[in-house]
Amino acid sequence: MKNILILSAFLSLFYACNTNTNKPMTEEELIAKAKGIHERVITLDTHCDINIKNFTDSVNYSQELENQVNLPKMKKGGLDVAWFIVYTGQDSLTNGGYTRAYENAMSKFDAIHKLVNEIAPNEIELATTSADVRRIQKSGKKVAMIGIENGYPIGEDLGNVKKFYDLGGRYMSLSHNGHSQLCDSNTGEADGIWLHNGLSDLGKEVVTEMNRLGMMIDVSHPSKESMKQMITLSKAPIIASHSSARALCDHSRNLDDEQLGWLKENGGVVQTVAFTSYLNTEKFEKRVTIEVEVAKQILDSMGVKWMEREEQKLVSAAEREVYYGHLGKMVPIRKRRLAKMDNLPPAVDVGDFVDHIDYLVQKIGIEHVGISSDFDGGGGIAGWSDASETFNVTLELVKRGYTEEQIEMLWSGNLLRVLDDVEKVANEMKQDMGKA
Repeated sequence: MKNILILSAFLSLFYACNTNTNKPMTEEELIAKAKGIHERVITLDTHCDINIKNFTDSVNYSQELENQVNLPKMKKGGLDVAWFIVYTGQDSLTNGGYTRAYENAMSKFDAIHKLVNEIAPNEIELATTSADVRRIQKSGKKVAMIGIENGYPIGEDLGNVKKFYDLGGRYMSLSHNGHSQLCDSNTGEADGIWLHNGLSDLGKEVVTEMNRLGMMIDVSHPSKESMKQMITLSKAPIIASHSSARALCDHSRNLDDEQLGWLKENGGVVQTVAFTSYLNTEKFEKRVTIEVEVAKQILDSMGVKWMEREEQKLVSAAEREVYYGHLGKMVPIRKRRLAKMDNLPPAVDVGDFVDHIDYLVQKIGIEHVGISSDFDGGGGIAGWSDASETFNVTLELVKRGYTEEQIEMLWSGNLLRVLDDVEKVANEMKQDMGKA
């Protein structure tokens, strides 16, 4: 009789547990679960642009500036790793253009090194390997990594690739908005004019050199044909540091299903980007007219003339840098103004962003998908408008049923795995060269 009672009690407890397991979680329970996951996984954003004016002794990332990524905002949102970007806009393919671009790139490397070595060495440290990332994050510090957006600054000197690697650069795209000396850009789709029909001869050498050094190849801005040729040449996996799914939003900056197939076969990863016009065309177009009008008003009050995308391409890289600095100051002001306006069309939000993650996961597998923001470079959506709101991405993933293991893969695991694979290929190439 005693055994029967014990068995009865066990079965009652078993079924009660099963019932509770199947019961939908409340909003409070979902938030609590997401917070736990967010604290345990390493959150990594592969694309955060910088302005060197925010790396001075008086104005810097130790302060909660108006920009989208700084240390206080990273701490508030639980963003562990920020890839700071050495970005140079495309200019003329001349010695003068290359010299100016190199100087611009070096100024950004210097700024990042100043942040980690002088401004806030107790709060953030530079990482160049996955082991560095895990060690620094475990110590309680934030992690800085460096990506290079546009290979234009290397000019025609292959040795500059190693210089940038030695300074901490661990990925590089070979072009940006406009064809570089290394490869064609996605922007060629607009007019059908191509400079190299993919990679130039120098670009092919750069791909090999990046493999040799252990630098990830970024295909977010190069043309489709350039990407195809990079994958053919590369001995290591590649990344798209900030792109989304073209099937959901038909923009040349996104990857179509064929490109996604190449990336999967290559073993790479696409870092889904929180950029409004790359996520939901319908929502973006309904709201952008209002946002542009507000932006024009704010810029006018600052004594700055609004420039359309095509106008921006016509000015020098230095002038674009100055203009982007003005945009950086304008964006938070516009955000506050829009928040006070009534009857606005819905904004592109975290839900739209995770729609792309869902699509990519279903299309190429979760091991090939990651996360990026393009903060301070045009990125930002409702719910993840700056680093302080990073938790909202994890919350949306939890709501959609992603497990902690899967969320860890999306936030950092996949990207760090590619970084390891690229480093492994570099070591193998060095060993092969030693045997020759």
